[in-house]
Amino acid sequence: MALIKTINQKAQTDKNSGFGTNANSYGGRFVNKDGTANVEKRGMHLFRRISWYHTMIDMPNWKFMSILFIFYIVINFIFAVIYYAIGIEHLDGIAQSQSILTQFGQAYFFSAQTFTTVGYGHISPTGFLTSALSSAEALIGLLSFAIATGLFFGRFSKPTAFLKFADNALISPYKEGKGLMIRVVPFKNTNFTDASAKVMLGMSVEDNGEHTIKFYNLDLELGKINALTLSWTLVHPITEESPLYNFSEEDLKKVQGEILVFITTFDNMYSNTVAARTSYTFGEIIYGAKFETMYNRSKDGSKTILHLDKLNHYQSVNF
Repeated sequence: MALIKTINQKAQTDKNSGFGTNANSYGGRFVNKDGTANVEKRGMHLFRRISWYHTMIDMPNWKFMSILFIFYIVINFIFAVIYYAIGIEHLDGIAQSQSILTQFGQAYFFSAQTFTTVGYGHISPTGFLTSALSSAEALIGLLSFAIATGLFFGRFSKPTAFLKFADNALISPYKEGKGLMIRVVPFKNTNFTDASAKVMLGMSVEDNGEHTIKFYNLDLELGKINALTLSWTLVHPITEESPLYNFSEEDLKKVQGEILVFITTFDNMYSNTVAARTSYTFGEIIYGAKFETMYNRSKDGSKTILHLDKLNHYQSVNF
């Protein structure tokens, strides 16, 4: 506990972290590795507490395309069932002598043609019910494609901070002492300028006999840069003013803590400010290591080569 008391006395706490202080109310980490809040919301109906637009915009591409594909198959199957229930004789162009499976398949593809408003004309509806159903399906198809187009546009036009953080933070030799190292790199063909970073430490400590969570600002050697084109290693010098000053490798294994990283930068393509964040628990901090250089001069000397596959490469060092 002497270590915890030393931290409380020397380190400057951050009261504007946005997180609570009751340690008993928290479960797991504060921020997930992908930057999302580690919070599950309850107490309200699902359809009120979830924004389906944001959900569709933020989900991975494979999941988004799978949902569209499944929706297309299912809704045409539903309409095909209704067409078949009304009666195949009301779909002019489907032979009555065909098998049930073939007739249903023809009804399904007629539904697909109607839903997409293609209308090849091989099959046409006859009778009031079938005509009304096909008209309603065409309207639903138009609205569905309008929504899908809007979602596609939203996903492509959404300003995104294409930044990737190293899997681990390091405690490395720095000048006459040591420092906390966190590496980030832009991995797309984007142009980022005016990048700034903020790093905080959240830790469960004992204060007057009670467990509480305190947050500390970690000063950076360089908190702002004019252009973020290569890898950027955020360095927090572990001096006497740092809450990590007395921490050893064993302390990182015993104490519960989390490093929160926030980066904002200006994307020239969208003329907009974008943000990225991540976190590292003490178990994800490697003591006694340093990052390997990610970039070098090309053979002809005309370019700088940034090796994205070296983001997590480091080597062990002795203090």
